[in-house]
Parts: sequence; structure tokens; C-alpha cells
Amino acid sequence: MENPKWRRGYFVAWIVASATFLAYLRTLQNGFVHWDDDKYIYENLHIYSLNAIFFKWAFWGFHHASVGNWLPLTLISYALDHALWGAKPMGYHLTNIILHSANAFLVVVLSARLIEAWEKTRDFSSPSFLSGKGKLIAAAATGLLFGLHPLHVESVAWASERKDVLCAFFFLLSIIAYLRYADRIRSAGKPGGFEPWYLLSLFSLVLALMSKPMAVSLPVALLILDWCPLGRIFSLKSFRAVFYEKLPFIALCAGDSALTILAQKKGGAMTSFNQLPFASRVLVAARSLVLYIWKMVLPVNLVPYYPYPKDISFLSPGYLLPVVFVVAVTAFCLLKARRQKIWLACWGYFVISLLPVLGLIQVGRQAMADRYAYLPSLGPFLAAGVAAAWAWKKAEGLKYGKVFRTAGASAALLAVFSMSYLTFRQTGIWKSGLALWNYVIHKEPYASAVVYNNRGYIFEKMGQTEKAIADFNEAIAINPRRARVYTNLGNAYITMGQTEKAIADFDEAIAINPSKADLYNNLGNAYAKLGQTAMAVDCLDKAVSLKPGFSLAYYNLGRVYMGTGRFDLAVAAYEKAIALDPSFFWAYNNLGVVSMKMGNATAALGDFNKAIVLNPGNPMFYMNRGRVYIATGCGGLAAADFRKACEMGDGDGCRALRQTGFKSTGIMGGLF
Repeated sequence: MENPKWRRGYFVAWIVASATFLAYLRTLQNGFVHWDDDKYIYENLHIYSLNAIFFKWAFWGFHHASVGNWLPLTLISYALDHALWGAKPMGYHLTNIILHSANAFLVVVLSARLIEAWEKTRDFSSPSFLSGKGKLIAAAATGLLFGLHPLHVESVAWASERKDVLCAFFFLLSIIAYLRYADRIRSAGKPGGFEPWYLLSLFSLVLALMSKPMAVSLPVALLILDWCPLGRIFSLKSFRAVFYEKLPFIALCAGDSALTILAQKKGGAMTSFNQLPFASRVLVAARSLVLYIWKMVLPVNLVPYYPYPKDISFLSPGYLLPVVFVVAVTAFCLLKARRQKIWLACWGYFVISLLPVLGLIQVGRQAMADRYAYLPSLGPFLAAGVAAAWAWKKAEGLKYGKVFRTAGASAALLAVFSMSYLTFRQTGIWKSGLALWNYVIHKEPYASAVVYNNRGYIFEKMGQTEKAIADFNEAIAINPRRARVYTNLGNAYITMGQTEKAIADFDEAIAINPSKADLYNNLGNAYAKLGQTAMAVDCLDKAVSLKPGFSLAYYNLGRVYMGTGRFDLAVAAYEKAIALDPSFFWAYNNLGVVSMKMGNATAALGDFNKAIVLNPGNPMFYMNRGRVYIATGCGGLAAADFRKACEMGDGDGCRALRQTGFKSTGIMGGLF
């Protein structure tokens, strides 16, 4: 955009980005929801510090706390947000809105670049309708659809879906850089090479993959662009040339795909072909493709959770008709490809970019999700933008052209306001976890055990344990084979002091999934509450044998040993927990307590210091360090720690501060 016409394009892009930002302002009032927000953000202690330990975890700990994905850049963005905002949801939502608005800006720029490429290659028999105003109309329409469409609310209003908007940002940058690279080598009249724009495109892909694995479709998307609109593929020989050019892109995406599949397997999220045959997956994939298009055309009844269907049959109209539709659209695009490649290019990009999440390799229990359409929607939206430009140009030659154009502009304005309203309303669904799951249950009351399980968990966190138990029981009635629900029900009974009932539910969970280490950890803690130490140790030993890297289970073993006076074993367990997770500040704290009980004040002081460095916002750590200072005769240092705990609102710290002030030699005199 180096000349005046591109400056106009930038101006249009800024208008689209601003409209997008305004449409999502309501999201700033939303909180977190219990659906990955806990794992990624508000219960993720790793993001509290931007240090070497955090970066090691972000890049190498994907199988522990990243919900089965490798996305270090997304985790780093959360850590930066935490450094700026702490645990306030508004900051995280603001970052998402800014990224989505930036993506809308880039979509306008990308659309204009693609149209400019079509103009240069003269792919259309009559490409004039995309010149001048036509180009701006097509680019603006594509950007507005991308920025304002309510189908994208899930990716923006859900804090945990930062990975969507962040991945898309670098995905779009990669394509734009690649277009510049292709334009340069066309102008130079020489074959491609590792030029700056090529390297920038490749580097942007790396950042996109570090944000979310969804970017693995980029090499195929670039090959589609090489065919249309760039016109770089016109024979088998030319295809080989551009394919070799994509080998670095393909290698990166293949590696990331392998890493993601490994992580999903470790997390137990992948469904085997014995559980779900491949033929059924194909039918559900075709149905999902049609539903995504339908929701783009008519974005109503959008639900955050679409459960996987149960009765899947090719003979059912619900599956036969989508297959017919997909085949028909593909055939139409192929027939039109000789003269107008754009339709096959848009359709091909849509299908290819959705392929990783269509369920052919099934992960989780959803058939589809609105967030999956975030990047793939660019294809249909671009086709709609081009169609809008064509209609505008076509009306020019009609008898009542001005009337048609006025009617078209009015319809477009109505569509913009309608999408903005629907987006505004949809963002309210994500106001809180309770609002989210109440909405889903209202829409599909008997759809899935997952929904009731998640709402029950929220009720438990709110202290409404009886409502939580009712939801967990409802989830079990829908699907009695979900171990997680029995685990949550057991935890609810623990809260109510009914440990025997909790043990029965934990046993039921283990019967369903006997290889899950977390379940033995929960059962061990329950036995420890009842004072059945031997049973507790057996369960926790089983947990660490199933999952040798299970730092929490070693921590709980340490607690059991500490409670029974077996301090040497407690020290060994806590040290193992720390070795597995160097940021585990509770393990340092408890190790310090054991060291004090064993009379090793020096070791205890070092452990409490480490706990405070890792989590400086916990008053208990200052209290414990203050007790060490008291025991070693450092009254002034102890008073400083008690004062710190008191300032944090800790009652024990305030009482200890008064006592220290009275007993010291006037150091704290006059404070109270």
C-alpha cells in the first residue's frame, strides 16, 4: 500500500478494525468461565512469573497444563497479561479484542492484495469489476464479515481462545508476506529463493504454530494461492517447483502435528477407531461442513458446545444430504475452475483449513465448534466479498442502477448492524461460567454429561454444593461412564465432610478408567482424611507408578508422611515433587515446615525464601519464614515478615506482629 490507492485501502482497514473493536467492547465486562480458563489462566500458577522456569515449562511442559497442545506463545501472552493485570479478567479480554481487531485489519489488507494479484494475472475473463472501488468493496465486505460475524464470538470472548486470535494474526501475516515474496520474484523474473519476505513468511508460520496447531494447513493454503490468484502453478513442472519451495513450511507443520498428536494421546483426548469407525467420522465431517456454512449464512442458535451425535447413518437425511451437498459444491467449483478459479480456491481453502478439526482424527467429545471456523471462514467470506463487488458493478449497467445500488448499500448497512447486534448479544453468553452453561443447558438440556458436569463444578466453587451434586448426578444419568463426573461428585462430598461417599465415587471413577493416575491421587487424599494412612500411601504410590512425573502425587505423599511424623520420607517426597516441578511453591513451603520440625532452621529458611520468590503474594509463606527468624533470634526480620503478612490481610500475621512488637526492643514500638 505504497501509493494513494493503498492509503485508501489502509483507511478502509482502520474503519473495519475500529468497528470490530467497538462491537466487542461488552466483553470487557465479562469474567472467566470454567472451561479451560482455569487450566490456562486463573489456576495456572506457572504464568505468575516471567522467569527461566516459566519459559522452560511453556516450551517443554505441553503435556501437563496446556490441555493437550503445544502453544508456548499463547502461554507467554497469558504471562504478559498477568504481569500487567494480575488476575483481572478485563485485561485478558482486552488483549483478545485488540488481536481480533488487528486480524480484521489484516483481512482487509490480505483481501486487497489477493484481488491485486488477480488483476495482475488476469485470471478472470472479465476482472474489471474488481478494479478501483470494486477492490475496496470486496476487501471491506470480507473484513466486516470476518470482524463482526457472531460465529467468531467464541474465539474472542472466551479468554482461553487467545490461541485462535493469536494464531490467526501470524497466519495472516505469513500469507501477506508470502504474497509480497511472490510479487517480488515475478517482477524480478527469477525462481524463488530464501529472500527476506520468504523468511518473514516462514518465521510468521513458526509463531502461528507456537500459538495453536490450527496453522498446520498453511502450506496447502499457500499452494492454493500459487494456483489462484498468483498463477504460479500451471503445469506439473511448475507445481514441483513451488512444492519444493514449501518444504520448510511442510516440515514445520509436520513436526507440530506430530507433537500435537503425541500431546493429545498423553492427555487421553483421542478417540480410537474401535470406538468411532472412520466411515462415521466422514459422515459427521460432511455434516459439520454444511452446518458451518449454514451458520455463516444465518448465525442464530450458536451454541458453545455441540455434542457428538449418537445415531450416525448414511441412510439418514441428516447425513445423506450433507454428503450430496459437499459433492455437488465440489463438482460445481471444479467445473467452473477453467474460467473462474476463485470459487474452487475459496472452497478448497475452507475445506483444507477445517480438515484438522473435522473429526477424522477425533479429539474430545464435540462434533464441531464455532471457534474452529475462525480462520477457515476467510474463504467463504472472501467469496462473499467478491460477489458483493460483482453485484455493485453489475448494477451500474442496469436501467435502474442507482436504485439497485442504493438498495444494495442499505442491505449491506442492515447486515452490518444486524451482525453487530448478534455479536453484542452473543458476547453476553460468556459473561461467566454459570451464564455460559445455563445458556447451553437451555438450548440443549439433554445433550451431554459434559455440560452438567461443568456447571456442577461452578456451583461447587460458588459454595452451592447441593446444586453441584444435583448436576453431577444429572451428568451421570446422561452418561454413567465418565470418570471425571464421579471424581467431581466425590470432591463435592469431601467438601460436605462425607468422605466415605467420596471414596465410593472415586472407586467408581477408577473402575471406569483404572489407568488414570489422577484418580488414585484423589482416592489417596480421601483415605488420608479418614486417617487410613496405609491405604492413602498405597493409592498415591499407584498414582506415581502410573505417572512418574506426577509432582502433585509426590506432594500429597509428603503431606501424608509429614502428618504421621515420618519426616525423612516426607522430605524425599517433597524433593521429588520439586525436582519434577521447580515452580511448585507449596512443596517448598511444606519442605520448609518439615525442615523446621527436624531442627534444620537454615534449610527451612532457604525453602521459605524459594516459596516467596515463586509466589510473593501468599501471606502464609511470610508467616512461616517469620517463625524461623523468631526461632533463630532475628526478631526484627521476623517482625518485618509478620508485618508483610498482616498487610496482606492475614489475621495470624497481625497478631504475631503485635506480639513481636511487644517482645522486641522497641523496633516495632508505636505501630499499634
